[in-house]
Amino acid sequence: MAQKNKPSKAAGHVTISAEECKGCGLCIEVCPPHVLRVSEVLNRMGYHPAMYVGIDCTGCGVCFYVCPEPGAITVYKRAGAPAKTTETVA
Repeated sequence: MAQKNKPSKAAGHVTISAEECKGCGLCIEVCPPHVLRVSEVLNRMGYHPAMYVGIDCTGCGVCFYVCPEPGAITVYKRAGAPAKTTETVA
């Protein structure tokens, strides 16, 4: 029997501090549901910070872990959001 993982949709939310973000783009590259983009607006340091633009955040936290700037990214897991489920397929 094979198992198939079904990720839950909108299980999380990301906030990015535009003033802390250096615009390196690491979070954008590693985001599995691709809900982060580069902002067209410059922050006070002259960087194009990352911004959250999606509704499909899984709350995985990968963006948080790769970010070299402490405090730039906060990931929230929604209360009551279903966890990743495993389904058995015959």
